[in-house]
Amino acid sequence: MANRKRPLEAASFPDDSFKTPEKRSPGNPPPDSDYTRWGVEETCRYLRGEGLREWENTFREQKITGVGLRYLDDARLQGIGVKLLGDRLRILHSIRKLWQIVTEQSKVFNDPIHGHVEFHPLLIRTIDTPQFQRLRNLKQLGGAYFVFPGASHNRFEHSIGVGHLAGQLVQALNDRQPELLISRRDILCVQIAGLCHDLGHGPFSHMFDRRFIPKARPDITWKHEQASLDMFDYLVEDNNLKPVMEQHGLVLPEDLDFIKEQIAGPLGTNGAKAKEWRYKGRPEAKSFLYEIVANKRNGIDVDKWDYFARDCYHLGIKNNFDYQRCLLFARVCEVDGRKQICTRDKEVGNLYDMFHTRNCLHRRAYQHSVCNIIEIMITEAFLKADPHIQIKGSGGEMFTLSTAIDDMEAYTKLTDHVFEQILHSSSEELAEPRQILRNIVCRRLYKCLGRTKPRERLEVTPDAIKGWEKELAESTPQSVQDVQDVNLQPDDFIVSVIFLDYGMKDKNPINDVRFYCKDDPTKAFQIRRDQVSNLLPAQFDEQLIRVYCKKRDGKIVEAAKKHFVQWCINKKSSTPTDADIIAPELTPMRPVRSNNNGYDNGGSSDIAVRESEQRKARRRL
Repeated sequence: MANRKRPLEAASFPDDSFKTPEKRSPGNPPPDSDYTRWGVEETCRYLRGEGLREWENTFREQKITGVGLRYLDDARLQGIGVKLLGDRLRILHSIRKLWQIVTEQSKVFNDPIHGHVEFHPLLIRTIDTPQFQRLRNLKQLGGAYFVFPGASHNRFEHSIGVGHLAGQLVQALNDRQPELLISRRDILCVQIAGLCHDLGHGPFSHMFDRRFIPKARPDITWKHEQASLDMFDYLVEDNNLKPVMEQHGLVLPEDLDFIKEQIAGPLGTNGAKAKEWRYKGRPEAKSFLYEIVANKRNGIDVDKWDYFARDCYHLGIKNNFDYQRCLLFARVCEVDGRKQICTRDKEVGNLYDMFHTRNCLHRRAYQHSVCNIIEIMITEAFLKADPHIQIKGSGGEMFTLSTAIDDMEAYTKLTDHVFEQILHSSSEELAEPRQILRNIVCRRLYKCLGRTKPRERLEVTPDAIKGWEKELAESTPQSVQDVQDVNLQPDDFIVSVIFLDYGMKDKNPINDVRFYCKDDPTKAFQIRRDQVSNLLPAQFDEQLIRVYCKKRDGKIVEAAKKHFVQWCINKKSSTPTDADIIAPELTPMRPVRSNNNGYDNGGSSDIAVRESEQRKARRRL
């Protein structure tokens, strides 16, 4: 019995051997949760709250402010008189909490792309809201799921991935360059922006804002980014998140502005000069933070990093871009008076691969001919169903598919399920849109007549498209006998203009990227295309025109194909690639030119041959 240990409450400790850290009073926090703004007294108050009162006078004598905390390390603490290793470790542990996200009470997601992902409790509160959970019911790739069986992923998991990568990048910059003074507030706001950047997407994602809304409401200019801001405001208000944000150290409304500016750019500054700093959420010294979630300068951001990896994974397409290298080599340098995220000079090829991957995804999946026509048919069905779908919004007011964007309570209820709602309805008013959706499900799709490329860049407007559809109906090749019995109307044709580029229209996005070398990582410079490789593209955008026929009868479709070939000849556009099969009367078989190895030379000479063929065809007509 003599050897039994005494209960803990009976044990005695010397007066100075154990101290319970003082609890920080909720009513007496530091004046600003951003440590970079603290003076000496605010720093001392933080030490008291962390149970480090005995070092208060030392910090006061050394005049250490909040900015100085970022530069404190073991050697500097020892230099100001903190002799014991245990004391130095306690101080370092407390001050590092100011800029490092504590993983306590975090939640873990097992993501197929990024593995196990941890999120701060504030991020979990954001995720666990009806407005964010709505993203589970929005297909990431819209109508592509009808073509690619694996493309079943949703905006929800993409947003989780972007929030994770946003935190990874800002933490990497924070660890690599402590002089940037990235705060815990900054990291949380960047991650929230990554999570919420796609809140405003509608049914079938880009189909809704690029096809449906422009036709349903041609009088307004609406983008999903604006809806993301409105939905974020509604998410915060509806779930009473402002007190929770303040509890975790965010400063309102400043940080709310910062989050929204990362999603959609400067707020309400249309009249500001381009050279002025137009953002309200963060000062110009932290301009690099606006290049993480949605990079308006060159398009290199974590949103693309996630959807490249995620879409390739689900589509079954090889991804040649490695975002992990971008995380390793990202560094902030000063360029023209502002801080920008730069990368190592040797990574220039990896960045070209990134934009090439984007182009490949558009060609092979996003702009796939069948994906496009399915989304066109869904859009037609939605337009016909629009007046008859009623969604209850705020104050009991009822909204339609196209007006739900005006009320976030109604918009929260609008997801991909509207497809099933129309498909399985029994209303006579929805009979026509219901039949269009049944045709999609039964694979009775409009027929693609072919693809052509305009000689010069076209200005695409609704009136221009109607004019081209009329021209198609009137482009009857007189020498072809079996076309005479078919009467085609403009409404039988659908003209779809596809834009393919590297993300910045006709510009090379790498021209707006700055690089550094390992010999001097503080100096940023440009790398020209001709310094990289002669195999890189000389042009960075193009337009393609696809033409579809709504009729499915074989004779009508064959006649429509010949109308299309004749229209290409009239417009002096490139001959469709399968024109020799579609209309041999109009496009004689071109000779195959081979080099010494027996391979087709292609190149610019092919264009000349096509032009010659077109001239011959016109003479015969």
